[in-house]
Amino acid sequence: MNTLEHIRAQLQAYPIEVDFPAILKWKDGNAGVDYVHSFDSGLAGPHVMIVALTHGNEVSGAIAVDKLLQLRLRPQKGRVTLAFGNVEAYARFDSAHPDATRFVDEDMNRVWSPSRLDSTDDSLELRRARALRPIVDSVDFLLDIHSMHEEAPPLMMSGPLDKGIRFAAEIGVPENVIVDAGHPNGTRMRDYGGFGDAASAKNALLIETGQHFSVLSRDVALDAASRFLIATGVVAAADLAEFLVAEKPAAQRLLQVTQPIVADTMDFTFAQDFRGLELIGQAGTVIARDGAREIVTPYDNCVIVQPSLRHLGPGVTVMRLARVIGA
Repeated sequence: MNTLEHIRAQLQAYPIEVDFPAILKWKDGNAGVDYVHSFDSGLAGPHVMIVALTHGNEVSGAIAVDKLLQLRLRPQKGRVTLAFGNVEAYARFDSAHPDATRFVDEDMNRVWSPSRLDSTDDSLELRRARALRPIVDSVDFLLDIHSMHEEAPPLMMSGPLDKGIRFAAEIGVPENVIVDAGHPNGTRMRDYGGFGDAASAKNALLIETGQHFSVLSRDVALDAASRFLIATGVVAAADLAEFLVAEKPAAQRLLQVTQPIVADTMDFTFAQDFRGLELIGQAGTVIARDGAREIVTPYDNCVIVQPSLRHLGPGVTVMRLARVIGA
C-alpha cells in the first residue's frame, strides 16, 4: 500500500516564493491568549476577527496578520482581533517537507463543534481551539485565512446559508464563491456556533488565497483581509490602501457544492491532473479511482473543487464536486 510520504513525493513541489514571518514577537497578546491581539475603539460597533494559521503551513494568512499588526491598526468603531491559530505546527515547518505541518495531532479546522470542544478528547489542536473559543464566541464577523495545496485560483467559502453568500458579495473578492456545508469529518471554525445558524446575526467566511507559498496567495490574503475590515466598517479604507489590489474585482461566480469525494483507501488516484475549477462537461465521466471503485461525475458541467492527495487517508475529503448556480 502506498504511504502518504511516498504519495507526496510524487506530487509537484512548489517553490517557496515568500518569506515566513517571525511571529514569536506577537506571542504576548492582550486578550488573555498567546498570539491574540485585540483592539477596541471604545465606540459601538461589531467585534471582527481575522484568524491566520488555522493550518500550520498556510503562510499567506500569517503574512497578512503580521502586516496588520505592524501597521498598528486601530478600529474607527467596534473591536478588531487579530490571531495566529496553530502556532505549534507553524513553528515546526520544514521546507523539505512542506505538507507535513498542516497540523501536529489533528486538523484544527475539524474540531469546532461542542461535541469535540466539550469532550474529554485531547490533542494539541483541541487545546488551542479551546483557548481560542471564548474569544471566537464573542465575535460578530470572522475571516479565516487559508491557502491551498495546489496552484489554483482563490476561493471564498461562504458556507451553505444565504447570509454567507451575501457577506461574500459584500467583500467582493475573489471571483469564485463556494457555497458549501463543510466536511464530513468535522466542523470548521467558519461554521461554528452562530456563524452556522441562519437565525444568528453572526457571520463568517473562509478564504482560500491560492497555493500555499506563492506571492499571489500573499497578495490575495492582504487584499481580502483589508476588504473584510472595510466592509464590516471597523477600519477606514484609507488606512489599508497599500494592501488593496488596484484592479477592479471580477464579478463573482457561485459554485454550489453537491457532494464531497471522500477516500476509502490509500489507493486513490485522479483520472487527470486536476488542480481545481476544471469543468467536466459530461455526466458519467470517470474522474478518479479509489481502489476498484470508479468515481464519475454525477451531472453535466460538473466543477472540480480543491482536488488534492497531499493528505490522503481513509475518511479524508480529497475533492468536492459543484455546479454553477449563479454569478
